[in-house]
Amino acid sequence: MSPWTWLGDIPLLNLIGEYYGIAENWLVTQANASVFHVKDVLVPLNGSGDTSYGYAQLCFFLLIATIGAVIWTIFDRRTNYNTAYYWLLVVLRYYVAMVALRYGIIKLFGQQMIFPSMSALATPLGDLLPMRFSWYFIGYSTPYQFFSGAVEVTAGLLLLFWRTSTLGAFVAASVFLNVMMMNLCYDIPVKLFSIHLFLFSNLLLIGDAKRLLAFFIFNKPAGPATRLVLPRQWMRTTQTALKVAFAGLFLILPLYGFFKDIRETNGSSAPKKLTTGFFSVDNFQGTTIDSLRWKDVVFEATNSGSIQTADTLFRQRYRRGYFSYTLDSLRHTLAFKKFADDTIPIFTMAYTIPDTNHIVLRGKVRNDSVVVALTRQRRHFQLAERQFHWLSEANR
Repeated sequence: MSPWTWLGDIPLLNLIGEYYGIAENWLVTQANASVFHVKDVLVPLNGSGDTSYGYAQLCFFLLIATIGAVIWTIFDRRTNYNTAYYWLLVVLRYYVAMVALRYGIIKLFGQQMIFPSMSALATPLGDLLPMRFSWYFIGYSTPYQFFSGAVEVTAGLLLLFWRTSTLGAFVAASVFLNVMMMNLCYDIPVKLFSIHLFLFSNLLLIGDAKRLLAFFIFNKPAGPATRLVLPRQWMRTTQTALKVAFAGLFLILPLYGFFKDIRETNGSSAPKKLTTGFFSVDNFQGTTIDSLRWKDVVFEATNSGSIQTADTLFRQRYRRGYFSYTLDSLRHTLAFKKFADDTIPIFTMAYTIPDTNHIVLRGKVRNDSVVVALTRQRRHFQLAERQFHWLSEANR
């Protein structure tokens, strides 16, 4: 929970974090090559932390922590670490609060897990990986995702104040236990991070172990929580200012950012799109390789779509090729792209629309002249209805 890894947006600190990252990367790589041998070539972190570099990094941190603890134990002669332990719990409490607020706010706006797209609905259930299956399970229900986000935000808010910190640690431990078990049981690649968050939440509870045991186990009165009172006014003022700054960085600014994005999205003109729907391929001319032939095409509402094909020109996921496109209504062309931010299309096709239910695409794909005739299908997905019934006999 090094601050250099999560304060990178603050001027000056981001420069420190950059050099910290360079030094850490070198040390982890050298330690892996000499001691750990997780993999010969480490895969960098990509947001989840469960890459081979993430495991080598964890081994390195454990090694350094162990060596540091041994050296400190040998040479230090103090017998009381109450003050240091208190501030460790404070930093730990604010770190867990930061993570809970960050993930909770995203869920409040339904931005972490999304409702299954038409392409996902057209994908056979057996082709989905467990992680994607669980992602759609949560994204399917906006109220459930809002509820889970609200619980995380509640944990974060409770952890900001020492009077409610124990309750906040209980809520956080419950939340992150559920997250950890989902990651482990559904092979979601955020295992190490979620395990850390669950352990951190329990470390906060261990700080109140005597009071909790007295109340819950021994049926005895639990004394008040220990709080370090800063002796000088300027210290107390600084403490309050830091708390306000923390709330601004990790609560108010994210909320403001989401409201701003929503306002800009509603106010901006949407890019031109061809259509939306599920289309069967009635005719495909231009290749004799069966795996490259298009079986069906889905056009999503967001200038993207998917094709049932094994063609690696597209982003392959669950036996479908995903694409983004740019429409030129004057030239009547579609520029197919692998990713939305690509500047160079993988190919461009001319389109004609004889009527609302038919589209004909013509162009060159892999230097082959291709003609694709598409027919709109009134494909009905029951899962897309967001069904809810109080009476069980109404369920189908």
